[in-house]
Amino acid sequence: MNVRTIAVAEVRTSGSQPERTCIGCRKKGPRSELLRLVAEGSGSTAVLVDERRRMAGRGAWLHPSEPCLALAVKRRAFGRALRGATGTEAVERRITSGAIVTGATAAATPTVQPESGSEI
Repeated sequence: MNVRTIAVAEVRTSGSQPERTCIGCRKKGPRSELLRLVAEGSGSTAVLVDERRRMAGRGAWLHPSEPCLALAVKRRAFGRALRGATGTEAVERRITSGAIVTGATAAATPTVQPESGSEI
């Protein structure tokens, strides 16, 4: 009998939090540190910030920082990630409104709201 062994690569995880890739800087990070973006739909090209992470449709993820936003706009990442959506005004307002999370405060200030039923 021939026994084959399979090497398992060590997987980096950030706890039990799923990882997502930022469309701006292309770095992976925990879902709680990124903003979820969706296309508005109904023939509109607007990109909306999905604060509750519950909106229907294809989503894209972005670090809530101006450098990542600038990179995403420069690379035209919104149109590729969200199939033609290019109107980024809502995303720009959200990021520049003073709700910017950077560096060490990112882990201390998650952008995720509690799921329904889990509020205390």
